[in-house]
Amino acid sequence: MARQERRNVEDMNLGKILLRVVVGGVFVGHGLQKLTGSFGGPGLAGTEKMAEKLDLHPAARNALAVALTETAGGVAIVAGAATPLAAGGLIASMLTAVRKVHFKNGPWNSAGGYEYNAVLMAAVAALAGGAGTVSIDALFGKAKWGTRGTLFALGAGVVGSLAVVALGKRNAPVAAEAEVDEGASESAADTDS
Repeated sequence: MARQERRNVEDMNLGKILLRVVVGGVFVGHGLQKLTGSFGGPGLAGTEKMAEKLDLHPAARNALAVALTETAGGVAIVAGAATPLAAGGLIASMLTAVRKVHFKNGPWNSAGGYEYNAVLMAAVAALAGGAGTVSIDALFGKAKWGTRGTLFALGAGVVGSLAVVALGKRNAPVAAEAEVDEGASESAADTDS
């Protein structure tokens, strides 16, 4: 029986390694698109414009934050290092993308929906429960974080997304409002003349 249990653990570890490499690798690529423009991505300048359009202010700081979170978080998932924390950051990034871009399009990716983001969030949430015995977490005695690891990642992701969106609104530039007010004042002055 011990031999069969060991084989089951080995099979599960292989599955976790495969999932970590593929999903973590996707996040590394996604982050590098934003950070450096690799793989046909927009680079930081394009990511900053995207953040500006999505009202994630200050756009430069949020562009750098999402690019670094996806790149470093992806590396951490591949390595199985601080997996619940990395998963939390990645869930925050994906949940923000769903809330700001994809949700209005429905679930299907073919229509610009959120199915891809949902699958990535589910995958890293599952990995947050334990990266397996072949991981950096395991070197520190944390091959399994259990339900607490998954709940931490989900909670951190939700809180992170809520904070980014709320702070983006709070930090919106006042100049845009001032221009609208000036335009209204000029129209009123033209009408009075």
